[in-house]
Amino acid sequence: MSLKIIGAGFGRTGTMSTYTALNELGYRCYHMMEVIANKENKSHIDFWNTVANAPAGQQHAWDDVFANYSATVDNPGCCVWKELFEAHPDAKVLLTLHPRGPDAWYQSTMDTIYFTEHLWQFKVMEAVIPFMRKFGNMSSRLIWQRSHKGTMENKEAAIARYQEHIEEIKATVPPEQLLVFTVDQGWEPLCKFLDVEAPDTPFPNVNDRAEVKKTITDLTKGAYTILAVGAVVLAAAVYGLIKILAG
Repeated sequence: MSLKIIGAGFGRTGTMSTYTALNELGYRCYHMMEVIANKENKSHIDFWNTVANAPAGQQHAWDDVFANYSATVDNPGCCVWKELFEAHPDAKVLLTLHPRGPDAWYQSTMDTIYFTEHLWQFKVMEAVIPFMRKFGNMSSRLIWQRSHKGTMENKEAAIARYQEHIEEIKATVPPEQLLVFTVDQGWEPLCKFLDVEAPDTPFPNVNDRAEVKKTITDLTKGAYTILAVGAVVLAAAVYGLIKILAG
């Protein structure tokens, strides 16, 4: 299966709703959830770490992750949209934007998926869980440093990068292969672009902010558990050492 749709929009631009919509239209779609939650894709985190650790612009064996997909949106695919377009020059490019503009996109990102950079509890999980360590490396190197160019701590710079990203895509992709899309536009522009019939059902409205916040809460609980267990182990070790020294 070859990629027919390359989602170039940043995360938190309605990508979960778009992912759901494309699946409904018959395009098996890739998304960060396919990396995290799909048990069939256990090797994908290693693939994306290889991409993250390699120079930007390098081609990879994309079929290793996209063999069973005809579309991709969201991170990590959007971080390599240009490389994917070079590998699939006949694909259509879907540039999703936040319906309420760059300010709303920035707030949504900082309130949710940026936790991998600033949440100390996640750093605890990284230290002891291999998957979290790999996920953290991929997120930092590929998403926040390469794609967003290290701008997220500065709102003005981050929004400037958001706008720059849009212009880069418009300058690279032929107009007939590009759709600039916001999910509040519904089925019509998307289906017209893909030359498919629009479903009778409402366009998906999947707001996953609550789910991301729940994940952050679970990470926090997990970190405290690890620290508590660590404290017990440390106390036992100290007690044992004292007994040895006292004896």
